[in-house]
Amino acid sequence: MTQAYLPPPSATVRWNLRQLYWDILWFGVLAGSTLAFLSVFTARLGASSLQIGLLSAGPALINLVFTLPAGHWLEGKPLIRAAFLSSLGQRAGYLVLVAIPWLFLQQQGQVWAVIGLILVMSLAGTFLAIAFNAMYAEVVPDEWRGRAAGWRNALVAISVTLTTLLSGYILDQVRFPLNYQIVFSIGAIGALMSSFHLSRVRSLEAGEMRPAGPTTGGEKFSRAHWWDWLLQLNRKRDASRSGRKPLLRKDLIFSPFGLFMLGCLAFYVFQYFGIPIFPLFYVNSLHLTDGEISLGTAMAHGAMMVGSLFLSRLSVKLGHRKVMLLGVFLFAQFPLFLGFANNAAFFYIASLLGGLIYAFLNGGLVNRLMDRVPAGDRPAHMALHNMALNMGILIGSLSGPLFGEWIGLREALFLTAGLRVLAALLLWKWG
Repeated sequence: MTQAYLPPPSATVRWNLRQLYWDILWFGVLAGSTLAFLSVFTARLGASSLQIGLLSAGPALINLVFTLPAGHWLEGKPLIRAAFLSSLGQRAGYLVLVAIPWLFLQQQGQVWAVIGLILVMSLAGTFLAIAFNAMYAEVVPDEWRGRAAGWRNALVAISVTLTTLLSGYILDQVRFPLNYQIVFSIGAIGALMSSFHLSRVRSLEAGEMRPAGPTTGGEKFSRAHWWDWLLQLNRKRDASRSGRKPLLRKDLIFSPFGLFMLGCLAFYVFQYFGIPIFPLFYVNSLHLTDGEISLGTAMAHGAMMVGSLFLSRLSVKLGHRKVMLLGVFLFAQFPLFLGFANNAAFFYIASLLGGLIYAFLNGGLVNRLMDRVPAGDRPAHMALHNMALNMGILIGSLSGPLFGEWIGLREALFLTAGLRVLAALLLWKWG
């Protein structure tokens, strides 16, 4: 990677990049501790696959219900402040998580308390998801997003790798459940420090944000539908109530951007299809220790860091779309390899390859999304994306456990791999 590809950033852009890099470093502390081991914690408490699925499905349902109200509320609001306040509201819950083993003596009570807490936290998380993505597009110029995504991926990989190894050591050395309480405390500190750096991001001055290239996001999809009248009614009702454009709009749904969101929906469904299955397979089928799980997770993020070093160069050479497609077509590797595993060695191989692939997938998908979102209409586009994301999480997180119990955990992993290939084909066509 060389600086020659990019124009020099302004002082404000440099400051914002610095804060966003610190933000992701501290988020990596959260991800490498609490987020990495929360589902494993519930699995060791005796949670069922459905209960583990609810850790993702419950927040997704909340997000679906509140996405449009959140998008409406964010219109015209200062996005930096909105992202900061919503992050505080969501991340304060990680402090409560530490106390759950003290508040509930029965293990099933602790499982349901964790599910309930995550559900409450997700309300603020809905606002955070929309506000952060819209804010990111406003405070980082288009030409710097590929570089920024690459460095953010690399930094979070370093942070997650180190934190995961530390967490695994603590979990193996300290008695249950105090070991998890210590790990969750580390995560809470990381979450609050991440929010602190979000608060320090600055708005760009006039001339610092170069105009983005042409977008096809608002092009109309020329197909009549019987429910056109419903969308028109929504438009008129919202306009009469608030004087603003509605977020649920026909021009977005029946446009190339709408088809892109349909492909993203399929991708998110099949991504989260396997999420509740993985921890149960680690604990109940492979009988991995917390230390082995932490080592595999650390290897995945280490590989992600290596892949992220090449993301900016690939984005410049191939474009965001091709990088995204490279990632989504290879994304089936992890559940496929894991399905053949009968010991920790296979798990480690799957984790290494999965981390490398995810570096291209995550950076490519985010940057491709930014390509398709016009500067003057970000809340509506990001709200539609957030709906696709959370509908995918909801459907995938509930259907995956059902298939896991029906056909078996190992067979469900192979099914997950096949479904991810299908999603890749849809994004190739519409992305």
